[in-house]
Amino acid sequence: MLKPEIVALIEYRLTRAQKTLEDAKLLYKHGRYNSCMNRLYYSVFYSVLALLRTENLMSSKHSGVRSMFHKEFVKKCVIPPDLGKFYDEMFEFRQMGDYEDFIEFEKEKVSYCLIKVEEFIKFIGKIIKSKKESKD
Repeated sequence: MLKPEIVALIEYRLTRAQKTLEDAKLLYKHGRYNSCMNRLYYSVFYSVLALLRTENLMSSKHSGVRSMFHKEFVKKCVIPPDLGKFYDEMFEFRQMGDYEDFIEFEKEKVSYCLIKVEEFIKFIGKIIKSKKESKD
C-alpha cells in the first residue's frame, strides 16, 4: 500500500503533466512551436515521474528518470516499446530545442507530438490507477 503522501505526490505530478500539456496547446495555437515542444517534453516527464513513484523510484536527473523508466517499465513490458521510444524522442527534441541554435520545429511535427503526448499521459494514468488499486 502506498503512503498517503506518495499518493498525493503522484496525483500532483499527474495534474502537473496535464496542466503542462494545456500550456503546450496554448503555445501551439499561437505558433510558438519550439516552446510548445519544450512543454510537451515536460508533460511527458512529469507523468513518468508520477509513474516512477508508484515503485518508490526517483532521480534528480532527466537521464536517470529515462534510465529507470526503461529498466522498470519498458523492459518489463509494462510500457509498450513504441511509447518508450517516443519518450526518448521527446527528450531529444527538448535537448535540440533548448540547446542547439537555429532549430525550428515544424507545425506538422509538433501537431503529431501533441497527439502522442496526450496518448502517453492517458496510458501512464491508466497504469498508475491500476497500480494504486492493486496496492490498496
